[in-house]
Amino acid sequence: MIDFDKMFSRADKIEIQSMEKIVDKIDKIETQIEKLTDVELKNKTIEFKDRLANGETVDDILVEAFAVAREASKRILGMRQYRVQLIGGIVLHQGKIAEMKTGEGKTLVGVAPVYLNALTGQGVHVVTVNDYLAKRDKELMESVYEFLGLSVGVILHGQDLMDRKKQYECDITYGTNNEFGFDYLKDNMVKRKEDKVQRELNFVIVDEIDSILIDEARTPLIISGQGDKDESEFRLVNVFMKMLLPWDFTIDRKEKAIALTERGIQQAEMFFNLKNLMDIENIQLYHRINQALRAYYLMERDVDYVVRDGKVEIVDEFTGRVMEGRRYSEGLHQAIEAKERVEIKEESITLATITYQNYFRMYKKLSGMTGTAKTEEKEFQDIYKINVVTIPTNKRVIRKDLDDLLFKTESSKFDAIIKNIEEIHKTGQPILVGTVSIEKSQILSSMLTHKGLKHEVLNAKNHEKEAEIIAKAGKLNSITIATNMAGRGTDIALGSGDKSEEKKVKELGGLYVIGTEKHENRRIDNQLRGRSGRQGDPGTSRFYVSLEDDLMKLFANSKVQKVAKSIEDNQAIEHKLLTKSIEGAQKNIESKNYEIRKNVIKYDDVTNQQRKVIYSDRNKVLNKESVKEQIIVMIEECINEIVSRFILDKNKEKFESDVTDLFSLDKKGIEFVIENINDIDEMKKETKNKILNIYSLKEESIGSDAMREREREVLLNVVDSYWVDHIDALDQLKKGIGLMSVGQKDPVKEYTIQASEMFDFMNKNICIDTIRYIFY
Repeated sequence: MIDFDKMFSRADKIEIQSMEKIVDKIDKIETQIEKLTDVELKNKTIEFKDRLANGETVDDILVEAFAVAREASKRILGMRQYRVQLIGGIVLHQGKIAEMKTGEGKTLVGVAPVYLNALTGQGVHVVTVNDYLAKRDKELMESVYEFLGLSVGVILHGQDLMDRKKQYECDITYGTNNEFGFDYLKDNMVKRKEDKVQRELNFVIVDEIDSILIDEARTPLIISGQGDKDESEFRLVNVFMKMLLPWDFTIDRKEKAIALTERGIQQAEMFFNLKNLMDIENIQLYHRINQALRAYYLMERDVDYVVRDGKVEIVDEFTGRVMEGRRYSEGLHQAIEAKERVEIKEESITLATITYQNYFRMYKKLSGMTGTAKTEEKEFQDIYKINVVTIPTNKRVIRKDLDDLLFKTESSKFDAIIKNIEEIHKTGQPILVGTVSIEKSQILSSMLTHKGLKHEVLNAKNHEKEAEIIAKAGKLNSITIATNMAGRGTDIALGSGDKSEEKKVKELGGLYVIGTEKHENRRIDNQLRGRSGRQGDPGTSRFYVSLEDDLMKLFANSKVQKVAKSIEDNQAIEHKLLTKSIEGAQKNIESKNYEIRKNVIKYDDVTNQQRKVIYSDRNKVLNKESVKEQIIVMIEECINEIVSRFILDKNKEKFESDVTDLFSLDKKGIEFVIENINDIDEMKKETKNKILNIYSLKEESIGSDAMREREREVLLNVVDSYWVDHIDALDQLKKGIGLMSVGQKDPVKEYTIQASEMFDFMNKNICIDTIRYIFY
């Protein structure tokens, strides 16, 4: 059997060997570049731009540009890129993913490829997971780029339109995936070209690419408008939930599925005074009942969401952060609000939407960095057509990763964790404790408080203090409890910058990382481990697992269950079978989540084809291009439709009214067409000639420029009106299409067929309304 991990490793070695040769060339000219004065070094940017303008490519100037970027980093930041950092930079320039361990200086890795690609003048975007990191990285690196004559901007939440536009016009722009994605959608809703903020999407480097393009890819970006506000039905459904008994519904926590039983349906019919809950007219109520069931029995407070200041806020399961401004869709958020007795915000209608997959695939070149991506390489290849290259570390990793410890109960596991923390803390060694939820972080915090152990807690309820808390996590005697948010974008330096303290911490063994539970995704565990042992530092990591953990309850195999049940409550076991079983369970869940994401993109791919057509039409209008040809095609389509209908039903009055109503035409001219022409093609031609004659007379009366402007204005308004309704209709279609699988039909195939029919119908209506507005 082929060992794929080894195969990928060999492939990485071959790639890295070829890049080593490029780095050799960069090193060879380093002395030559060092001799340049500051002015001469800055002038290299002008030289490179001239060479690109004269036909050279970015690959032609790569060696010199990387050498210049490294020299600028040395002079401005006092930091020189290691060879492995230059290799990472080449990987990024080639449109691939650089997998680099934590602490390898990923921010510095991006300098050379960003500089090289910004020389084209087409713009480079650097994407981070939050506003804080976008602002930090921009401020950290802008001095280097500005020294070399390039402009740097940052997109932050709350910036006004003009400020955003200015930031996007810079050579290099930092920002978050949310901000970039939403700006793209908003740009395709504006009425004037001047109100667009983004330029064409050129080259992007995504930091923590697995978090953004894998973990967040299940949730599409949606711009919503307000629908009708009606709290009463949500409140009523909430009352009904409290009346249900365990046998009124079935629940599958493994599949995260829940539904009323036949008895539950009967209870609902009695409560809501209905003859048949399953009638089509009751579909909205049935949908709200299902969402309320999910809210009550599948969504947990302080795990899936928190309630702050009277608002329900979603917690990102991968990072532990509150997802600002995000709401569950399809009425689930309102159901949770009803459950938690807070204000119910009105349901919204979808105005524009796109998945992260389809947004980032629009860039001419996509690349990224992360500490953990190899486990998802197949998905990156399948969806994004990009490979992952594992970059060797600058210094050998010497961290000790101890075997997992398995306990029978959660309480015995927590007791063992606290005992271990007490013992390590006596030595002064810093400890980072990772939890999978806010609830678990609070339990451990109260246990430590009870023991009189001073500590810091970092979770979604106080994420504002994240940087400050993480900065101190490597200090002597520190104990830090953190949800998964500690694993992203922030560096834990031993001794927190104090050299004498750093030495003491290293002597004690570096940062000790304790994982209190295995996450359903191996990458999240690896990220937690990776907080320790950066740049050749010492460190230790160990995970504690119990049979009562969600992962073990749902996915542990019978052998592990049998082994665990044989031990005493306060005992622990280390077993290879345990590690293999957990990894097998994690692989199964990862595979399942990949299927969910693949399904999301299958649906959005259908929408995406339609989106491209609509946005292309809008751009023509915004760019003040003539749409006269489109209008003439629309006239022809309308005429063909009307004439074909007349040939079938021979209804003279209907034909006359269709033509005269649509084109504001005199009946006498049309009577001539009906009475004197029998050939269908001749009839279409004659009708078209009469209509185009009226069209020409209109243009003469108001002037060509005014006519073109009128056409653009009408087309834009009609398209926007129908597109918003169509997007919302597709959203509703997607919600109901799952029922197709019950009838042994492929839901995606059915969605594709129905969405295509709806798009054709929308275009027909756009055509009719556009013509009617222009001719009247």
